Amino acid sequence: MFKKIPVFALLVTAVFACNNPSSTTSDSTEPAANETPVINYSVVNVYPHDTTAYTEGFMVHDGQLFESTGYTEESPSSRSLFGAVDLKTGKIQTKVEIDKKKYFGEGITYLNGKWYQLTYTTKVGFVYDGKTFKQIGQFTFPSEQGWGMTNDGTYLLMSDGTSNISYLDPNNFKLIKILGVTDNNGPVNNINDLELINGFIYANQWQTNYILKIDPASGKVVGKLDLTSLVNEAKNKYPDSDTLNGIAYDSVSKKIYVTGKLWPNIYEIKFNL
Repeated sequence: MFKKIPVFALLVTAVFACNNPSSTTSDSTEPAANETPVINYSVVNVYPHDTTAYTEGFMVHDGQLFESTGYTEESPSSRSLFGAVDLKTGKIQTKVEIDKKKYFGEGITYLNGKWYQLTYTTKVGFVYDGKTFKQIGQFTFPSEQGWGMTNDGTYLLMSDGTSNISYLDPNNFKLIKILGVTDNNGPVNNINDLELINGFIYANQWQTNYILKIDPASGKVVGKLDLTSLVNEAKNKYPDSDTLNGIAYDSVSKKIYVTGKLWPNIYEIKFNL
């Protein structure tokens, strides 16, 4: 699991104050010709987040925010679980917990009455009943590692830390296609947590402060959110905060939530979709 612990030296050391929820917090600058356009955003609300939660997946189902986490020895109080997040306290109301001695919990998604959960290096995923959360199956996936997960209403989409997003048939888990993520400089590696928003895939890029906006038709990165401000605020408030990871979208309320591993806060942000 050490691979998923980032090098803190990559973080910008300047501290940015973000106490005004209505203030614009984008770190945008005029992009060069070969750079991806930066998407402006603002912070709408700030909620507490469990600083023992090593965030691997983030999603909204039926108006409820869910979070999946992994266990790492570097954070002994962390666990491999997923459940509903109480936005008043930041605590996760555990629905599923897997054996942390065997599995490192990764991304989750909900599709057609079932929950799906990835694990990191075991090439195993789990399937749960949508209401009871009882395990009803498991599957293997073709990638060497499991990272982020979402769905497009038909297929399961998963990342594996490379520049690829794999589309899996949820009925038999066969690989349907691989979407290669690229920008103007070539393949974009370290694709992590995934979310589908208004027809575009949004993905955390591990070891960066970016969330990428990806065209699923071409794999091209067409925009990016630079969340350096929030990364700095998290580190300033809680020095053990780890890398940015986690994006969730409520398609009914149009709310977007972001957080990071061991972060003290969940942020509700707003940007033009």
